[in-house]
Amino acid sequence: MFIKNDKSIAAVILAAGKGKRMKSGIPKVLHELGGHPIIEYVVKTAKKMNIRKIVMVVGHKGQMITEFLKPYEVEFVWQREPLGTGHALLQTRDILSDFVGTILVLCGDVPFLSTQTLKDLIQTYQRTKASATVLTAVLEAPQGYGRVIRSSDGYVEKIVEDKDATSEERMEKEINTGTFCFDSRLIFSALDQVKKENQQGEYYLTDVVKILRKSNRKVSAFQAKDYRETMGINSLKQLQQIERLLANGEIKINV
Repeated sequence: MFIKNDKSIAAVILAAGKGKRMKSGIPKVLHELGGHPIIEYVVKTAKKMNIRKIVMVVGHKGQMITEFLKPYEVEFVWQREPLGTGHALLQTRDILSDFVGTILVLCGDVPFLSTQTLKDLIQTYQRTKASATVLTAVLEAPQGYGRVIRSSDGYVEKIVEDKDATSEERMEKEINTGTFCFDSRLIFSALDQVKKENQQGEYYLTDVVKILRKSNRKVSAFQAKDYRETMGINSLKQLQQIERLLANGEIKINV
């Protein structure tokens, strides 16, 4: 067993997105994959790791998510306005005010991550004594994804969203998966410094990397061995494609 009732790790699951591209009346994370809502796999993975404190950020039609997850002993906070992932994590400040340790940020629409990959991510965070560690993946066609820009020592210098990247930065094939470890003592003060000066007009969680680096904090990365584990579901078309991969045995759900 990976973690035995470990109080030093809290999981925050981001599930507040509207999911407009799903073209549906229900939240994106409640769409079914392999017979179960996407969010159920993410919660079960966190439970399988024996993480005691699991906080979920909900927004659009969030009451449907809270109702479904009643049996899972998950705590909820609300993001009332869709102002980005940085703003979403900031909403957990009060509920995590007494928590000291590692905050593991998971995406509610990424159902394939294995406990082994998350264990490797956390161990990298601990081994490198970093202030933050990002789970990355390498894609041959990384268009649309945030690029991970490393410095010469191999640590992460910044993460640049595709729309904001230069042509040179877009050549990078290592991408941000949206899964992170953060030091609870540093993350909220860093989030307070995030500005929405970007193409989307949102508070990006990824901007925390630059902020930590400016104060000479170390940001490390763990690269997923199989990029398919990091696949998220953003549209009905993607959901249908992944259902086919699942049915053909080309990918598997790890819980």
